[in-house]
Amino acid sequence: MKVILLKDVKTLGKKGQVINASDGYARNYLIPRGVAEEANQSNLHILNNKKEAERKEKLAEIEAAQKLAASLKGKEIKLTVKSGENGRLFGSITGKDISDELNKKFHINVDKKKIAVNNIRQLGTYDVEVKLYPEISTKIKVVIAEK
Repeated sequence: MKVILLKDVKTLGKKGQVINASDGYARNYLIPRGVAEEANQSNLHILNNKKEAERKEKLAEIEAAQKLAASLKGKEIKLTVKSGENGRLFGSITGKDISDELNKKFHINVDKKKIAVNNIRQLGTYDVEVKLYPEISTKIKVVIAEK
C-alpha cells in the first residue's frame, strides 16, 4: 500500500515522502497513529501543491537574500568605542553591534546571528562576512575607532 508520511519515521523515510508499506503495517500502525495517510489522488494532489508552494517560497527567500547581499556589498560602517592601551578594546564587538549600526545607518535589517564576527578586540579595519542564506554571503568593512 502506498502511503504519504506525515512525520519522519526512522526506518521508512522523511515527512512528505510517498513510500510503499505493507498493508497491515500501514492500516494497523502508521495510519491510526497519524504518522501516515493513504496515498490516493486527492492526498497526492494536496502534497504536490504543498511542495510547489514550498519551492516558490524558497525561491523568493533566495531572491530576497541575493538583493540584500547586493545592497550590502561594499558597505562600510564605523563604530566608535572606548579603548585602552595599544588600541585594545574594553570588551569586544559583537554581531549585535554591527547589526544595530547597519540598521541605524542604512536601514537594513540583518539578524545578528547571520554576522560572522571573529573576536574583534582591537582598533582597526576588519572585513566581516554576513551569511544571509546558505551559499549566499557578502563582506562588509567595519572600522573600529576610538571615542
